[in-house]
Amino acid sequence: MSTEGGTKALVAALSANLAIAAAKFTAFGFTGSSSMLAEGVHSVADSGNQVLLLIGGKRARRAADEEHPFGYGRERYVYGFLVAIVLFSVGGLFAVYEGWHKITHPEKLDAWGWAVGVLLFAIVMEGWSFRTAVQESVKAKGSRSWTQFIRTAKAPELPVVLLEDTGALIGLVLALFGVSLTVITGDGVWDGVGTLCIGVLLVLIAVVLALETKSLLLGESADRDSVARIRTALVDGETVTGVIHMRTLHLGPEELLVAAKIAVNAEDSAARVARAIDAAEERVRHAVPIARAIYLEPDVYSAEKAAAGEDPAATPGGPGPGADGH
Repeated sequence: MSTEGGTKALVAALSANLAIAAAKFTAFGFTGSSSMLAEGVHSVADSGNQVLLLIGGKRARRAADEEHPFGYGRERYVYGFLVAIVLFSVGGLFAVYEGWHKITHPEKLDAWGWAVGVLLFAIVMEGWSFRTAVQESVKAKGSRSWTQFIRTAKAPELPVVLLEDTGALIGLVLALFGVSLTVITGDGVWDGVGTLCIGVLLVLIAVVLALETKSLLLGESADRDSVARIRTALVDGETVTGVIHMRTLHLGPEELLVAAKIAVNAEDSAARVARAIDAAEERVRHAVPIARAIYLEPDVYSAEKAAAGEDPAATPGGPGPGADGH
């Protein structure tokens, strides 16, 4: 995913959420609907989340320094995790509390036309934001399904916006459901039920976001396609005869570290091996442009040595964890 695509989706989502939040709080002031209050807080939380992601993207672009020699790319993951926390606490838990309170202490809904009008306006605005996020995501997801894209994307911005907008649209439908049943039945419990459902939905989305960003924070390898292209690029069939083992790690969404032990011929000179390593690095960067930090260690491959030891999987050439980049 390009940074520009994520930024465009974030700006669209932020613009929509600020307008929606103002409208929802206005409607809450006229109606007293807990669904409108929960939805207003939800929009404020979403707006804050988009600001956090924009800040994270800006801070991640700082140049590497002595203290952080691999740069600040992972700041985007840190801010993505903060988004999950904000969505869970400010959006989800507040809505659950407010919904339970209105179920146990139902109140009459006044000026319900305001609530319905604002909800319809919000659905239009959220639909515009969601459409922008989908258009930008299509460029990045390729042949992957939407579920695979959410689970495997290395850049957090688009998956976050997609999940937030999906949750927002479903939440608006739930709020409209709660308000409508309250008007039809005259029972304020339904307003609380709609609010409670919104809270549960936001908590579930926050948990999914937290799990995905936690995995990115811990450090994920390159995808299988990139790993295969790197392996192919490393071998020239002459000096570099194979890859003994390899590890990849995302230093950020668009920066990849590659560390590999490569097999060379025992009779090759040091100068020839050095030239082969330089050529291999160039091929890797051409095959996978985000491979920025590449560390190659030459070794003479020995099948006997690879199979030796108490833990053959940990010896050079063994199939140890992550040998395929995962």
